[in-house]
Amino acid sequence: MHIPFFQEISRARSVLIAGAGGGFDVVSGIPLYLHLQNIGVKAVLANLSFTALAFSEGEEVCNGTYRVDGRCKNLPYFPEKYIFDWLTARGDSPAIYAFSNQLGVAPLTRAYNFLIEHHGIDTLLLVDGGTDSLMFGDEAKVGTIVEDACSIIAAAEVPVANRYLAAIGFGVEHELNHHACLENISALIRDKHYLGALSLTGEMAEGEAFLDLVASLNEKMRLHQSIVTNSISSAMQGKFGDHHSTRRTQGTEQFINPLMSLFWFFRLQGVAEHIRFASTIRSTETMDEVAKAFQMYRAMHKRRLHRAIPLK
Repeated sequence: MHIPFFQEISRARSVLIAGAGGGFDVVSGIPLYLHLQNIGVKAVLANLSFTALAFSEGEEVCNGTYRVDGRCKNLPYFPEKYIFDWLTARGDSPAIYAFSNQLGVAPLTRAYNFLIEHHGIDTLLLVDGGTDSLMFGDEAKVGTIVEDACSIIAAAEVPVANRYLAAIGFGVEHELNHHACLENISALIRDKHYLGALSLTGEMAEGEAFLDLVASLNEKMRLHQSIVTNSISSAMQGKFGDHHSTRRTQGTEQFINPLMSLFWFFRLQGVAEHIRFASTIRSTETMDEVAKAFQMYRAMHKRRLHRAIPLK
């Protein structure tokens, strides 16, 4: 049996895989990147970046968008560069770009359009490490929704017919209501925007590569190890409960579990249509404007009650 997402993506010829929420999100796209390469589909990588890109010595190819390649400096926090190095060491010649996290929806849309035209992209895939990209905005706790919503609404504006969202890491975020997340997924299923789910395992070539990449990034950025990617990696290795693979989680209670290694796939347009404050951020020029619009929405609208998942 094949889930609908992989049936649809197999018809693509050139895919842009972009990290939605910034930071290490693009890491979650690497298994999909490798899968597409294996079936002969060209793939380009991009990420909403938390790196000080102006100091990276990367080429700014359009406003707020930088090419990441071997000429870039090895900054203390620069996951995109270390992904480039890891892929290059595997014999790849990756095309990777980093978007400034200061961009609002309008300039981020222009950046997507530039890469789509430059690389002849026919399919856009946003990836999220965690599930705050599945928050609609009226939940009690929403995680770091601002960056994800900015990317989703920007991607919904581009002239590409095939647009998708993939999220992995259910349960990673502590500041997110997972009862509401499951309720949102159910709404997306009901509205025919759900394209199936798949567990990423270490026995898959793509899963084995993901584990190796996470270990490599841990080594390259010892002071900035990702809680999300390490939690997914731990789940894939059979760790369970209050397991800590990075010092960043010390002092908190973790619940590492098999659901964290599950990829969820959706039609991006459907997710965008469910974001309650979408109309207020569509014309924003800066991320600060996106954040202020979201805060205004939260102040003026009722939120869903926080509910726990009723499992014993």
